[in-house]
Amino acid sequence: MNKLFFLLIISFALCACPFESNVPLEAKPVEAVDSSLLGYWYGIVKDGSDFFGIEALDISRQSDSVYSIIRYGKGIKDDFILPDTSYFSGYTSYIGQQRYMNVEGYILLVSPSGKKKTEVKKQKVYYLSALDIKNDTLRVRTITEDFSKKKNFNSATELKELVEKLTTEGKNIYDEQYSLYYRRIPRPKSH
Repeated sequence: MNKLFFLLIISFALCACPFESNVPLEAKPVEAVDSSLLGYWYGIVKDGSDFFGIEALDISRQSDSVYSIIRYGKGIKDDFILPDTSYFSGYTSYIGQQRYMNVEGYILLVSPSGKKKTEVKKQKVYYLSALDIKNDTLRVRTITEDFSKKKNFNSATELKELVEKLTTEGKNIYDEQYSLYYRRIPRPKSH
């Protein structure tokens, strides 16, 4: 019974996903690192049921235009705790007045390769989030996986034009589950 419940929790966590793009919104970093984004940001995720999670973003300067992002997550449902730590790099770009973070990460693709063998490939992907900062609050709105029927784009320009078109038309392209508010807090001593 416990294994079944654990699988249900994992299924829930995987059913809604942010958009994974083969290209970023901007082909390369062009904006300087904004010091107001640096720091330790803390948020709580609640989905309306008894599932909630704690999430923190530790954002630091990797270079003059690239951020290092560590995402600490912990999903909690009843007595089950699912810890999750992910490491990313990212850079900002703009569409009009809206700032976006192009978050670079990697996924592992596992496919069958002959009898009882599997092939594992590491693939670079980008996650795209609109960022808004006001005082000590950072709002992150992640683009949803189904914002477009097209999944692979030929260039950053092509993706950027589609995002701009849809937002100009007033379409909601953001995933509510992955759109969070974070508060800046002092960095915990244990990190």
